[in-house]
Amino acid sequence: MVKFGKKKYRDEIDEPGRFEKMEAKVRELVYFLTYGIWRSNPDTLSNRKNILYNATKTIILTIRNIKELNIPASARSLTYRTLLSIVPLLAVLFAIARGFGIENIVESSIFNLLLGGTPETEMTYTAPATSIDTLSIFTDEISSTEPELAGQQRIEYGITFSEELSAEGRTREFLNLLFGMIDNSLEEAKGGGIFAGVGILLLIYTILLLFNEIENIFNQIWQVRKGRNIGRKVTDYTAMVLLMPLFFILVNALNILSYPQNQTLKIIYILYPFIPRLLDIVPYVVIVLLFTVLYKFLPNTKVKFGNAFIAGVITGVAFQIFQLLFLSGQLWITRYNAIYGTFAAIPLMLLFIQFSWFLTLIGAEISYAAQNVRKFSFEKETRRVSRRYKDFFTLIITSEIVKRFADEKTPLTADELSEKCKVPSRLTNIILDNLLEINIISATPSKADERVMAYQPAVDIHNITVNYLMSKLDKKGSEDFMIDAQGIYSEHWKALVNNRMYIYESDKDVLLIDL
Repeated sequence: MVKFGKKKYRDEIDEPGRFEKMEAKVRELVYFLTYGIWRSNPDTLSNRKNILYNATKTIILTIRNIKELNIPASARSLTYRTLLSIVPLLAVLFAIARGFGIENIVESSIFNLLLGGTPETEMTYTAPATSIDTLSIFTDEISSTEPELAGQQRIEYGITFSEELSAEGRTREFLNLLFGMIDNSLEEAKGGGIFAGVGILLLIYTILLLFNEIENIFNQIWQVRKGRNIGRKVTDYTAMVLLMPLFFILVNALNILSYPQNQTLKIIYILYPFIPRLLDIVPYVVIVLLFTVLYKFLPNTKVKFGNAFIAGVITGVAFQIFQLLFLSGQLWITRYNAIYGTFAAIPLMLLFIQFSWFLTLIGAEISYAAQNVRKFSFEKETRRVSRRYKDFFTLIITSEIVKRFADEKTPLTADELSEKCKVPSRLTNIILDNLLEINIISATPSKADERVMAYQPAVDIHNITVNYLMSKLDKKGSEDFMIDAQGIYSEHWKALVNNRMYIYESDKDVLLIDL
């Protein structure tokens, strides 16, 4: 044995090993992420720690809500709705585009979205009308180059040329079939008559169902109980459909600028070498803005721009990366052509639509979690709150509502009540729901945003006492059960009623306005 001092030996020193230390650190981290971080007081932390803690909480809440709300199932539901609505939606879109003379631009943008554009040697200003035109442009461009360069291009593209034709050809075949169905729908609508009118109504109804389903899922994520009214749905959804052609024009314009073919743009590029790199970033900016607008305005509640923008950046970048991976993976998935034949593009499109909706809904979860991260402070305590303390918080919140009404002050929203009364936000919302159910308070649109409710008394404030409030809360809910409260269990029932009467008829009752 090796001595350490007079009486200490190596085998007598009880020090934890590296594995035990690591295990202890992991336990501490798990405890902090599941309990400690939710009890932290933002007012006592530095700005840097607050940002770090809020980002961590946002990630945890997003992952938890994805599981609790079953976001993958919602994405599958939206995929089904999209498949039902894709022809009517595109038919309306093409009808609008045809009216403005931009039908080719919209068609080209859809091709670029699903096929990732075309090689630089193939780019022209006009969109290819068919897959045959595209292939002829491709072969003409290669053959028109110098012999050595043409040979080099043939070597470069020849390895995967047949596979590329197979993968892209199937997708183009499917898109041409889809556009043919759209043209038929528009031609039928032109014919007039009662059948055409019914068809147009069905087209519009199918599109409204899709947007309504999207809004319902967004409202579910944001825990909004009431959606838009019929009038707002019609106006808002119509505005979305009308603005879609503008988005396609912008995307197509960026694709054209990304591959300049005239001398003017080439001169500009010589003078400004950094412009091509900026144009590479612009599609990301466009998709980020699109998602930001979606997260900001689609839920029927007030969403802060900063939170919508954060979610838009994350989702937009993830969507662009997914699109690149999806397009590059088309060649690998070509082997399924032997199984699916002409319909090989259908499973690819299903995969693209479902994963796109999945990313979109994750972004909605991120915006919700980022905006409501403080609502989940003391979450475990909120779930396990005692009945006495819940009644205590109810008195505090109701008293604040009553006093503000008596002083003729502006009613407060749930978040404002939570902050002023120092009650956890989720518990505040639960208490307000209970008070609404027993008709002690009523909801009214706030001045800042009519979609956000503020709360005021629903009865005479001079009748709202502590005993009155507790009595109403005690009787909230159903008592219609098949139990003999007047026979076998009559003594139990009388004992409970007498206990409650002793409390509610006390001469020490106090008006909430006097607290």
